[in-house]
Amino acid sequence: MYVLVVHNRYSSAQPSGENRVVDEEVELLRAGGHRVELFERRSDDIAGRSLAGKVAVPLLVPWNPGVRKELAARLRADRPDVVHVHNVFPLLSPSVLAACADVGVPVVATLHNYTQVCPPGTLHREGRSCSECVGTAWALPAVRHGCYRDSRLATVPIAVGLSVNRRRWWSGVERFFCISQAQRDVLVRSGMPSERLAVKHNFVPDPADRREGPGEHLLFLGRLAEAKGIRLLMAAWDELAAGGGVGVPLVIAGAGPLEPEVTAWAAGREDVRYAGLLDPAECRKAVARSVAVLAPSMALETFGLVVAEAMAAGVPAVAAGHGAFVELVEEGVTGLLHRPGEPGSLASRVREVTADPDRNQEMGRAARRRYERGFSPAVGLERLVEGYRAAMAGRSGGGHGAPPTGNGNTGPRRDDRAGRDGGSR
Repeated sequence: MYVLVVHNRYSSAQPSGENRVVDEEVELLRAGGHRVELFERRSDDIAGRSLAGKVAVPLLVPWNPGVRKELAARLRADRPDVVHVHNVFPLLSPSVLAACADVGVPVVATLHNYTQVCPPGTLHREGRSCSECVGTAWALPAVRHGCYRDSRLATVPIAVGLSVNRRRWWSGVERFFCISQAQRDVLVRSGMPSERLAVKHNFVPDPADRREGPGEHLLFLGRLAEAKGIRLLMAAWDELAAGGGVGVPLVIAGAGPLEPEVTAWAAGREDVRYAGLLDPAECRKAVARSVAVLAPSMALETFGLVVAEAMAAGVPAVAAGHGAFVELVEEGVTGLLHRPGEPGSLASRVREVTADPDRNQEMGRAARRRYERGFSPAVGLERLVEGYRAAMAGRSGGGHGAPPTGNGNTGPRRDDRAGRDGGSR
């Protein structure tokens, strides 16, 4: 199969889980014998543009005619079997869908976040969940609140693009890959066509580093931002420390807007170490040395790569009990879930996951088995190819591929939903 992957790469100044997923899927497909080429733009390139070029970028967010022309020419020359669209903001735009329609090439699109119904893509505002724009036609609440970068002006082109291209997305994509059932449920409620929304969890490469023994620290690995729950974690840890601690230190790894606050909080403490931004190899080693990985996100995560990475390494997770985390973590079996936004609940679950080393190691073994069934490269490749074939069948007149199952997946598959086989960075 020949797959053309379309992606606007996020800035390299901040590590992107989405960039990583795209790169790993490309490698996976190529290793499986498929031809994969890329049609990309890079947000890093904006800095090198002239002043006029920078000013023009917001105008191209809703529609970039130059990209449509360039991609259509590429498609006519190469004739891929399917185009796989990931991120199109800010330099590609939904004009890529028009290019595919011009040439008659079927499209699948992975929805890595909630940008189809929420301009910043997070369903989170001012420290709480927000769904004001879900189901609306023009996303005016996001403009009113300045949801993208706390700026009404910066939010306008995204809201306009979302509104004017809504039907183009819904009609121009044969198969959407939702990366969790929780995400799919939100999108169906917003009015997106349920028959085109398939659940395909992200896969995680099998790590060379796996946990041996009980572990030596608790780990938070992710963006240092309010939405990721870092302030909640600091409050819960202070509560634990006031009660004598849990016998192992907390390691915080990552970068983000709250880095100065985290650095000041961790300074001089023996029970906390701020490790800064780690490279991928260091991340894998830090996960493999963990008693548990902590994912206290305040936002409704669409997936949660760090939890899947922990499972791959045989490490349980303590995660917020909402969003995709409830699909990834089977309570008491592969990890523990705390009440979202409650530091006392998080502290209690951290205390529990560290209190019984034998139970902790059994949860780690169960987490590894869960990974092998649901998030391994073999499963990831199978589901990618299933989705591509369904999209190709839909474009060739075969309807929209195999009939969707109850959760929107297509074709024969291993079920990996919570409650079915033991089971949101």
